[in-house]
This record gives sequence, C-alpha cells and structure tokens, in this order.
Amino acid sequence: MSDLLLLGLIGGLTLLLLLTLLAFAGYSGLLTGVAVSAGSPLIRNITVAYKFHVGPYNDTGQLFTESCCISPKLRSIAVYYDNPHTVPPEKCRCAVGSILSEGEESPSPELIQLYQKFGFKIFSFPAPSHVVIATFPYTTALSIWLAVRRVHPALDTYIKERKLCAHPRLEIYQQDQIHFMCPLARQGDFYVPEVKETEWKCRGLVEASDTQVDGTGADTMSDTSSVSLEVSPGSRETSATTLSPGAGGRGWDDSDNRSEHSYSESGASGSSFEELDLEGEGPVGEPRLEPEAKPLGPLQDLRTSEKGEVQ
Repeated sequence: MSDLLLLGLIGGLTLLLLLTLLAFAGYSGLLTGVAVSAGSPLIRNITVAYKFHVGPYNDTGQLFTESCCISPKLRSIAVYYDNPHTVPPEKCRCAVGSILSEGEESPSPELIQLYQKFGFKIFSFPAPSHVVIATFPYTTALSIWLAVRRVHPALDTYIKERKLCAHPRLEIYQQDQIHFMCPLARQGDFYVPEVKETEWKCRGLVEASDTQVDGTGADTMSDTSSVSLEVSPGSRETSATTLSPGAGGRGWDDSDNRSEHSYSESGASGSSFEELDLEGEGPVGEPRLEPEAKPLGPLQDLRTSEKGEVQ
C-alpha cells in the first residue's frame, strides 16, 4: 500500500511539474501568434551607443550584458547585417548596444562619455518611412530563445512572398516586448561605419586575387572573385529599389541559396515598399516605444548559450 501511495505521489508531482513547465513556456510566448506587417516604424530617429562585433552571433550575449550594466534603464538594440546560414559564423557582423535618445531629444554629454569610456561608439539611425515589423513577448529569458525561432522565419516568409528588399534586421528590447524591424527605405543609414570598412577590405582582397590570376593568364572568375557585396552601407542614399535580389533571412530559412551574404540581398526581386498594402492594424498601429526599457542584465546571457540557430 505504501508503495502505491509513493508511486501516486511521484506521478502527481511529475504531472504538476510538466504543467508548470507548460505554463511557463506559454507565459514566455510559446503560444503567442507572430503577426508580421509593414507600415510606419514604431520608433523615430535614434542615437545609439554600440560595439561592433564580427564573429558568431552566439558570442554577443556579453555585449548585451555590458551595455545594460552601464545604464540598465535604457533600451537594448542589436542590428544584424549578415545571414548566418550563408555567411561563415566568423564573418557575421552585428552592432549591439543601447538607445541613448529618440526623436528631437539629444543624449546628455555625460551619458555619451560614460559609454565611450567603456569602448562604445556613438551613431545615429534615422526613422525610415516604412518597415517590416513584428513583435514578440519579452516576459522571461525563455522569450528570447522562442523569439529567435519563431519570429525570424515569419519575417523570412513575409519578405520573400512580397519580394521585398528589407534589411538589416533590428531587435529592440522594450520593457515586456521585443520589437523586430527591417527597414524598407534608407537602409544604408542603418549600417555603422565598421561595416563599410569590412566591405572595403573584402573588395580589396577580391581585387588582389583577380590581379594575381590575371598575371598567370588564368580565368579571372575564381571562387573568390565571384563573391561580391552589392550593397554600399556607407552611402546614406541607399533605396529599397536599388539593391540586388536574393534570399531573405537571418539564417532561419536557408531553402533559397541565391543570397550568399547579407540581409541587403533580402527578397526575391527587391520590390519597393510603395507596392505594399500597408496595414494599419497590428504591431504597426501601436503607439511608439516608451523611453524606458526592461533591464536585460544577465538574462541576455541566454542568447550566448541557447541562440544556436542564429549564431
């Protein structure tokens, strides 16, 4: 009799544990529908403090933690420039940091100096006229892991089906929500100077390789020379209709291998945002982000250990 009672107690506790885990996952956003839409951005022009990172995206957790420790009340932001499914992990580029100010407000000199003291650089992003956007709950550390695996495939599908040119990919952590945004216009304004520098170096290597091949009389269309970056992030005049087509996505959907580089090659034909039937409902109809954000602190370290698919 005592054995049956013990087994029943163990079974009850196991069931209770499973229900608790399911409730926790649901609260973290497991059952939340992902609605992707296009329209006006949720934020205005912003000034950010960032650190540029070249390497696997799963190594960016420390950058999130570092920026949050400097000023926990500020919103965190990450800008991803490359598709980790088509770009070697050691060459993936991103910028991670905090939003110092938005709109007409200017960041205080003291705040700028504080971030610069810890090696962060200052850069300003504009408010694009139109973006592809999605929102996911940010209630627990598990929310980050779920967002990566649910939102980005939805963005890929939306962009490919409408043949859009939407890049780069921004993540903004605001209180209890994660906002995902892909500009449809003025994309070049979202490329920090280090991206331009890496492209110059890449092009220099390609040109040097072509010169060496020409000197031997061999075919100049080598594997190296066939790789070219078609976006000029340094230009502040880049439009949605001038970028080359390719596969969208941050590596969450690699079924289309036409793109070998960055999100600048998103979409199948680079259609203009003017062709969209812009929705006024859903995420784009929500009010703009508030100035304060939920501190990430050590929670962001989850990106380091569990965000394996994107890194």
